[in-house]
Amino acid sequence: MLSDRFGRSIDYLRVSVTDRCDLRCTYCMPKDFKDFEDPPDWLSFDELERVIATFARLGTRRVRLTGGEPLMRRHLPQLASRLSALPGLQDLSLSTNATQLARHAGALKAAGISRINVSLDSLDRDCMARITGRDSLPQILAGLQAAKEVGFAPIKINMVAMRGVNDQEIDAMVEFCIEHAFVLRLIEVMPMGATGKDASYLGLDTVQRHLREKFGLVPQALELGGGPARYLATPDGRSSIGFITPMSQHFCATCNRVRLAVDGTLYLCLGQEEKFELRPLLRGGASDAELEQAIRDAIELKPQQHDFGRQPEKIIRFMSQTGG
Repeated sequence: MLSDRFGRSIDYLRVSVTDRCDLRCTYCMPKDFKDFEDPPDWLSFDELERVIATFARLGTRRVRLTGGEPLMRRHLPQLASRLSALPGLQDLSLSTNATQLARHAGALKAAGISRINVSLDSLDRDCMARITGRDSLPQILAGLQAAKEVGFAPIKINMVAMRGVNDQEIDAMVEFCIEHAFVLRLIEVMPMGATGKDASYLGLDTVQRHLREKFGLVPQALELGGGPARYLATPDGRSSIGFITPMSQHFCATCNRVRLAVDGTLYLCLGQEEKFELRPLLRGGASDAELEQAIRDAIELKPQQHDFGRQPEKIIRFMSQTGG
């Protein structure tokens, strides 16, 4: 099992298959951003499979495909099919904005994607257009419907809660997710890059207290994936609401994940600069043993915690560049 110098087991790898996205969410990527990685610098499917297979041999059990928007990477179901067959990998999931999910849901399910997370910050069409930079809500809702029809479960909705932007819609989102049996996860915005620093931060403590009272939520011990959310459940146990609080109540002590960017950079923490370049090894003839040792060495670089609270100006890369 991979373990860092602070005794944390690293069993969760988030893999960016592209840094491109068809939306420009205000907290993620500047509207006019064009500094994307050149396609020759992307890890190929063969290289991605090799890295993920190595992580699996070292004890990683969960892999999530991310972006940018992962469905902008051509032939993604083919990669998913290859990854789902890897020995040792127990959970292959996908994070998506769902604008293209209606076309791909069936192929992704057949390829072995077990769970999906969908970014949805508002149910108001105009508000979503302001947040995402385009009229995206109809396509996202169509993608969610297609995901339900092909049998994805659970389907998680990720809502970045922002003061004065969409906080007035949280109750409606809870009701929507209860109605459709989705798992809602409310997320505090993180100060990554100029976009994250400019976002309207909203701590989730008061939101959680309000939702407890309004919906009668109770603590839930059941783990829903390998992420950092702390969950409450409706009294009947049929719906869950998670709270991801990297700012007000960080979860660094139990962090079990690292992120692989599309160019082969392994980021050890969202809120720190430690990283390890795997592409030179992959393209320089490294053996499997050398690749395994490189990953072990990289995990040793993982810091104890992020610096978002003390040094919010420290991380200048955007969320889309890190891999979600």
